[in-house]
Amino acid sequence: MSDKVVTLSEAVGLVEPGDTIALGGMTLYRRPVAFARELIRSRVKDLTLLALTAGYESDLLVGAGSVRRVRTCYFGLEIFGLAPMFTKKARDLEIIEETEVSLALGLRAALSGIGFQPARAWQGTDLLKVRPDVKTISCPYTGERYVAFPAIKPDVAVIHVQESDCQGTAILKGNLALDREMALAAKQTIITTERLVEEVEGQIATFPSRVDAVVLAPKGAYPTSCYPYYRLASQEVLDYVDACSRGEFEEYLARFLDGGEVGER
Repeated sequence: MSDKVVTLSEAVGLVEPGDTIALGGMTLYRRPVAFARELIRSRVKDLTLLALTAGYESDLLVGAGSVRRVRTCYFGLEIFGLAPMFTKKARDLEIIEETEVSLALGLRAALSGIGFQPARAWQGTDLLKVRPDVKTISCPYTGERYVAFPAIKPDVAVIHVQESDCQGTAILKGNLALDREMALAAKQTIITTERLVEEVEGQIATFPSRVDAVVLAPKGAYPTSCYPYYRLASQEVLDYVDACSRGEFEEYLARFLDGGEVGER
């Protein structure tokens, strides 16, 4: 199998304007921050941001003007409050209302190679009013009504992992979120990893056949946490929130982009 290790800038080259990009991780844990930095540097625009939960790196992408559409069931910074740039720019974005169920079932439909996944969820709520693209169907056997959640197939998935080999066999520790499903459903998958190893040990999350690029990115999730390598850098997140509250996002972004590229071979 071929060596798929590339630099961050080479991996970002797989992302095209208008793509749906799925970001792995959960809230402020194991987010692909280093990739987001390089993506902002690349000036790729008009992206659809897909995430189970969107956090720090997603807010930077929104603030930098990289994102046109958002698909997530949560966008915030946990105990640190609202995501400031998303809050500020929400009216300028197309927001597709999602829940954990709609995201999980949409990815599952894509993995199954079908156009939708039926479920009882959302019935009796107003979600169907704000998502006219989500239809209801009748079971051909019982006549029971179901909601048909449309398949979600990202153009690119970016997953930050603890360990990977050079072909893209990777493991995840802690909260898996929907990372495995995103990696399998996406047209292209990029792995950023804390460590490159000869052979991975543990529960395998991604396989070489579904991975297009591997980037060595130590501390690639910082300031979000990456168990067991480092904890959440709370002060950095607070500094970000404070900068935005003072109207100094551009100054913070400039410092963030000057953080230096990680992931060179």
